[in-house]
Amino acid sequence: MDAMETITVPETLHGYPGVAFGGYVAGVLAARVPGGGVGAGSGAGGGAVRVDFRRPVPTMTAVRVGAGADGTGAAVLDADGVLLAAATAVAAPGGEVPEAPSWAEASKAADAYRAAPPDGQVDCFGCGLGRSPAMGLRLHCGVVEGRDLVAAAWTPDPALLDPEGLLPPELMWAALDCPGNAAGRLLGEGGPAGAVTAALTGRLLRVVPGAGGLVSYAWLLGVEGRKCAVGTALATADGELCAVGEALWVRPRGVA
Repeated sequence: MDAMETITVPETLHGYPGVAFGGYVAGVLAARVPGGGVGAGSGAGGGAVRVDFRRPVPTMTAVRVGAGADGTGAAVLDADGVLLAAATAVAAPGGEVPEAPSWAEASKAADAYRAAPPDGQVDCFGCGLGRSPAMGLRLHCGVVEGRDLVAAAWTPDPALLDPEGLLPPELMWAALDCPGNAAGRLLGEGGPAGAVTAALTGRLLRVVPGAGGLVSYAWLLGVEGRKCAVGTALATADGELCAVGEALWVRPRGVA
């Protein structure tokens, strides 16, 4: 492995305390995979990237990020060289992507979630209820009335945007993460808090201006024991798809 860069994820970008937010880490890695950028790739990979999480990536601790062992993907290693997460180009996620909920539907779903959040909430960068708009995405995904979807309507705070006023690619990836957890908990069999992202596959379809509203949403693909597969998507307020993904969430052993 060569051309390794040392980075430190700030504690503000955590999912669970002390653990870097999975969607953000996935975005950092995907940017280092050839063809993994916004709207990139039309070949076998189709611009899609799969990120597998082997161990928690810590916050406030230097880790190394660079090319994968085969030179085609990307990886993050701890100070001892232990693999924490790996990214590879893959075929685009299959299956039909449901039509995005309307802004009104997603807003109503998010309001319902905030009014009666499930137990076990944490101060997560993606979905933490206590996060200010400048310090988190606030993806409070509730069930969409009459549909097998969870969704949240949100507008990125200017503090989260790049100098051109666009949502950075790593935050587009972040917007594909937490909704999957909500789908598993609210559409599945009431899975408990404590599940973690084991794998996240995503494809960024277009740049996202931060000035307009966005809808993040997710749906259940299947549940098997401690594992839950979900589909996720990010769309504009008008319903135009910006990113699509699939994720595998796993409840660690010992979590009832």
